[in-house]
Amino acid sequence: MKNPIYFSILVLLISCQLFSQYEIGHTTITFEDSARANRQIETELYYPANTAGDNVAIAAGSFPYIIFGHGFVMSWDTYENFVDTLIPKGYIIAFPRTEGSMSPSHEEFGLDLRFLVNEVYGLNSDNLSLFYGAINTECAIMGHSMGGGSAFLAAQNNTDITTMITFAAANTTPSSITAAQDVTVPVLVFSGEEDGVAPPADHQVPMYDSLASDCKTFISIIGGGHCNFANDNFNCSFGELTTGGSGSITREELHATLFSFLKPWLEYYLQNINIWDDFTDSLAQSNKITYDLSCTQTGLTEFSNNEKNLIYPNPANNNFQLNLNNNEQYTLIIFNIDGQNLYSKEIYSNQKIDISHLKNGMYIVKIFNDNEEYYSKKLTIIR
Repeated sequence: MKNPIYFSILVLLISCQLFSQYEIGHTTITFEDSARANRQIETELYYPANTAGDNVAIAAGSFPYIIFGHGFVMSWDTYENFVDTLIPKGYIIAFPRTEGSMSPSHEEFGLDLRFLVNEVYGLNSDNLSLFYGAINTECAIMGHSMGGGSAFLAAQNNTDITTMITFAAANTTPSSITAAQDVTVPVLVFSGEEDGVAPPADHQVPMYDSLASDCKTFISIIGGGHCNFANDNFNCSFGELTTGGSGSITREELHATLFSFLKPWLEYYLQNINIWDDFTDSLAQSNKITYDLSCTQTGLTEFSNNEKNLIYPNPANNNFQLNLNNNEQYTLIIFNIDGQNLYSKEIYSNQKIDISHLKNGMYIVKIFNDNEEYYSKKLTIIR
């Protein structure tokens, strides 16, 4: 049996790691692409820190990173909603500031996004960089509008990235739709049902249909427009007025729906948290979206049939049963949806867990084996 003091410390460390909220650090780096006539790519980088501010030390740890492409004549700071939501959860985001004119080159912007994948990761091995030793290999390319279309160009035949996510992507020149035929990484495509700037039928739908990915998901947000994926931006909003408006839901409503699906996708692919079933369950249950899911594999080792039903019954009443199928020792922790640790216990296989002291509602059950997460599942208690 493990030492009780050790067990208490282990539970505390796991709780802090899972639900810590980082402050937001920021710095600006100009990268140079010697292969394109020493092209200068000024880039704004946001990262997890213990103290908020410019050029502050990065928090301890190794973090996945995201390369994010902005929309047509939209500045990087329009996407502070992504910064404010994702940095505290342990992601690094890099925003290139290039191609912000009225006549941008989509091709060059796609090359910038592609170039930054390796350049940002290179900071991990630069002992003069504040990112030294703090960036892991998991990477996403994301983009909105023009940046979403350019993300397809950047992801074409690109195996250096883990996943790609786009928001109201606009078809580019060269064609994002054509480039999609050579994108093989897992892809999540967000669309606004009422987008008049880049209508889904002409832009995101054919991009999605053309993808060569083994796992791809299309989410259309009901009542969503084009510009509201970002924060307020005059240039985008002015252009949107000429196409019928911003949609029938508010920016806040769109953001709530967007992040409810974006966060678990990133947790699954960039942080290797086994919540695929939760993601797909949420798709099926939401009345805020319509969707398409085409996955022949999920990117991580799939659970066996028994492991998929490791916790049963679910919903539960006063107890639930575990089906671990071995005699190893595990740590089980039950959190409420706010991340508070409500129950901790060392467990073995086929053990019944008493939850009669917990109120009706939604909880998160996590099981660890030697401090490594083995299983994560939502648990509903109904009496």
